[in-house]
Amino acid sequence: MAPPLPSTAPEQRQRLLDLLAERAYRHGHFTLASGRSSTHYVNCKPVSLSGEGLALLAARMLDLVEPQAVAVAGLTLGADPLVSGVAQAAALAGRQLDALIVRKEAKGHGTGAWLEGPLPEPGAAITVLEDVVTTGGSSLKAVTQLRQAGYSVNRVVTIVDRQEGGEAAMAAAGLELVSLFLLEEVAATRAARQQP
Repeated sequence: MAPPLPSTAPEQRQRLLDLLAERAYRHGHFTLASGRSSTHYVNCKPVSLSGEGLALLAARMLDLVEPQAVAVAGLTLGADPLVSGVAQAAALAGRQLDALIVRKEAKGHGTGAWLEGPLPEPGAAITVLEDVVTTGGSSLKAVTQLRQAGYSVNRVVTIVDRQEGGEAAMAAAGLELVSLFLLEEVAATRAARQQP
């Protein structure tokens, strides 16, 4: 039987940081989705696709969703578990909050839709969720599609901000970037664990 999930926000945050440092972070030589080279690699899926990790992420991310938001949305694939988990956490907390998945390209058949999920009324507020922000390109693609569909998007919530220009790109697009963790926190936690 798994141990119970931490019950306080600081304990949940610490457990998430430990999971990210252990399962999501790697040090080496990598080419990122942005095309940049880096010695740091963060793949949050081993955490966001685990039961414990998703439960903790959903609780912490729900706290950062704008109060007026009626849905959370994100670009497939990294955001898929996040939007589903946050919508479920909201329902369990008595809050109506739907999940939307933004396709990377329009559906090639049927309606040709960019968005999947229960679509809110035009003008509704939506918070975008993301796993990792580097330059902000994935988040901005999701925001563009949501805004073109008539929704109000003002905030992006990410698990990890790599601190490589994403925040500035968001600000230039009129967005607030809110992160659970900075790359330096995850890297320092991993490094501390590897010391004898």
